Amino acid sequence: MGCLVSTPNDSGGNRFPKNVGEIMVFVPGLRIPKPVDFVQPLGNGLTKNLIERLSALRTRIVVMAGQEAPRAAKPRRTATQHGGSTLADLQQALEDYLPVLLGLVYNEHNADNKLQHKCQFSWVNQEDDEKETIMSNSWYEVLSVLHLMAMLTLSQANCLLLTKSSTDGYQVSEECRRASIDLLLKAAGYLDFAIRHVLPQFTPELRKDLPLDLAEGVLEALSLQALGQVVDIQLGMAIESIQATLAVKRRLACELLKYWHQAQENIVNLPLANRWGQKHKLFIKWKHNEAEAAAYYYHGLILEEGNTERFRVMAVEALQAADQFLKESNKASKSFNITLPLSRGGAPKEIVKVIRPGKASNFNSQSATLAFLRANYDLIINDEHVWISKAEAR
Repeated sequence: MGCLVSTPNDSGGNRFPKNVGEIMVFVPGLRIPKPVDFVQPLGNGLTKNLIERLSALRTRIVVMAGQEAPRAAKPRRTATQHGGSTLADLQQALEDYLPVLLGLVYNEHNADNKLQHKCQFSWVNQEDDEKETIMSNSWYEVLSVLHLMAMLTLSQANCLLLTKSSTDGYQVSEECRRASIDLLLKAAGYLDFAIRHVLPQFTPELRKDLPLDLAEGVLEALSLQALGQVVDIQLGMAIESIQATLAVKRRLACELLKYWHQAQENIVNLPLANRWGQKHKLFIKWKHNEAEAAAYYYHGLILEEGNTERFRVMAVEALQAADQFLKESNKASKSFNITLPLSRGGAPKEIVKVIRPGKASNFNSQSATLAFLRANYDLIINDEHVWISKAEAR
């Protein structure tokens, strides 16, 4: 059993930056490790060389994470800026540390695992009201390391998506977009491993002691967020491609909505009351509304191609719904940006550019109302990520 010590949050310090600048990929701060003494609790159970290696690897992370945390929220940084304590360097330090850590705590042949409960691991939280959580459980350390690796990867993706490739406007190169997709998938992989393989190591009682930063719902929401932003980039590339059909764009829009809807479901009821937590919820709400606008928009365009009046009526209603969700998305975006820490949205997404308010007014519809849409036309996403109409089913 791991003991728990939580330090109440204080309003002072530099835990929350005042302004995080432009954001394309939201990162709820970086959890920071505190120093750990491995020598005293493990001196009789592990070799001196192993203890020294473990201590050196973790000390490097503590130093670099402490330097990087205030800067990680600031976008538009070059790879060599900040004197070696870069996102990539910290990521490499974590990748060096994790296999050694896992080798000690995941060794099936070591029934009396000395690291399991003898070392106290302390991390500074970001989305929990408790400033710091200390647990004598090595799986807490593994979970925290994976979370930090995922957040660093998301930060790197954010930097790439804020890179201008031209002076005439805000255009992200295809190379940067593809590289950011790889990073987002990598972050989702870290989080998925944490959810599937590390969280099950905690008893239900111990899970209650974990900070909200590491709650299953938050980890699931972050993983789904990363996958949603992958599809978001893919949809933007499809919009720019003359070869992508409306059916392809609608399929991507449906998949986009699926991920953001699931992310919303995972995080909406969690008590994320502090500023990072509030901002995280607003970011997902913003992107969820934006995804709904995209899905309704492309479904409406496909219905528009139908030859019957019924399809034209449903097309009008779908496009009207897209307009409404786009307005809700804009409201959520503004709320997100003015919530501390202050931020600015990046360049307008391709989907936001193509949806024009008032699009539905170009159609002749005398009896089309949103009430008719809600009563006769439901949006359903099944395993194939398609739209099914109740009216069409009849």
